[in-house]
Amino acid sequence: MAKSQPKILDRRLVVVGALLVQLCLGAIYAWSVFTPELQKAPFNFTSTQTQIIFSVSLATFAVVMVLAGRWQAQSGPRIVALTGGAVLGAGYILAGLFGQSFWAQVIFIGLVGGAGIGLAYVCPIAVGVKWYPDKKGLITGLGVAGFGFGALIWVYLAGNWGHLIASLGVLKVFFIYGIIFAVAVIAGSTWMVNPPEGYAPKGWKPPQPASKGKGKGKGKETVKVDYMPNEMLRTLSFYGIWAMFIFSSMAGLMTIGNIKLFGIDALKARAGLTAEAASAVAGTAMAVFYSLANGIGRIVWGTVADKIGYKLSLVIMCAAQGVVMLLFFLLGGTPALLYLAAMLIGFNFGGNFALFPLATSDMFGAKNLGRNYGWVFTAYGVGGILGPILAGTLRDASLKSGAGLQGWLTVFIICGVACLAAAVIGWFVKPPQAAKASA
Repeated sequence: MAKSQPKILDRRLVVVGALLVQLCLGAIYAWSVFTPELQKAPFNFTSTQTQIIFSVSLATFAVVMVLAGRWQAQSGPRIVALTGGAVLGAGYILAGLFGQSFWAQVIFIGLVGGAGIGLAYVCPIAVGVKWYPDKKGLITGLGVAGFGFGALIWVYLAGNWGHLIASLGVLKVFFIYGIIFAVAVIAGSTWMVNPPEGYAPKGWKPPQPASKGKGKGKGKETVKVDYMPNEMLRTLSFYGIWAMFIFSSMAGLMTIGNIKLFGIDALKARAGLTAEAASAVAGTAMAVFYSLANGIGRIVWGTVADKIGYKLSLVIMCAAQGVVMLLFFLLGGTPALLYLAAMLIGFNFGGNFALFPLATSDMFGAKNLGRNYGWVFTAYGVGGILGPILAGTLRDASLKSGAGLQGWLTVFIICGVACLAAAVIGWFVKPPQAAKASA
């Protein structure tokens, strides 16, 4: 009796599921809408404390992704994504019920919520690349675009659209968001399934790797083998892209966590706006310009990488981000220029999440992408600690010393130089097979 062929899922549903999952996971990028409120009574958190909560969430997100990559490789992505949704929702619900203190928010938003994001995040990326080997850059960008667009939704629901914070308070917003996140991510996990072994889209043939590890596409470099994490971790190529990701992510994450605080300070000092008007402008810079550009950048940079290759795309993206970060301190004092700077930083920052998984896939193979990218993504956790906490600490220090707005300058210089360093590293980094062949 002939063996029946497995039913093939309509791969477009994978994209729908990925977007649904990522829209909720991107709520962490809405953190800046909460930070001004958390510095008021009854919380009275310092700038540093608000950034510690954010950084703990980012670091937990990155560390748990390593475990999630191993788990989804063994048990399949659906159960991992489903569990991630349940854990993320639980974190925000518990924060809404018991999050009156700083340490409670560190635990529930930072540790529990961050773990939920880390569990679910890798699944749409690993699944999407396997269903769309013909459009890896585009599908990776689409798969993570929801993470960037999610901030727009959650910021505006809490702020200018829904006025949830004003009408309900921070803790009730956490509670409501937790319920939404759990339901939506669990629903999206339905389509987080791998294709059958050997699956290839109709009419597409896998590219044949060249003898020295370089493909014939435009700027693309293809490996001959699929690396396991322990093999990948022994290559210089891994540490090259890992360092790039740290430097590039710290700039974007610092901006996410602090753009509203910096915008308020800069617009009050330079444009003469009232605190209320400055808050509205800075909130728009984050919720609209940064968030939209963040989501769009993931799609555009992924598409660009399909044309010119991930390596050149990374170099251009990091160099452009470095220049904008060095100029950001000067641009932030004018509403129009603050919008422009927020848009450019968001656009380039979004590119990280399309280009680094693509680089991991092309350099170390798509088969173990879920496992390998978890290790690469630990760089995001390091950047998430360095950028936001550095900014929060320097701002608190400047307030105590009376330096005022000038206290922000050092942060932007450090982040700008780090991004330029990432561009230089990207110019020299090679896939392990290409590096070996040219040695």
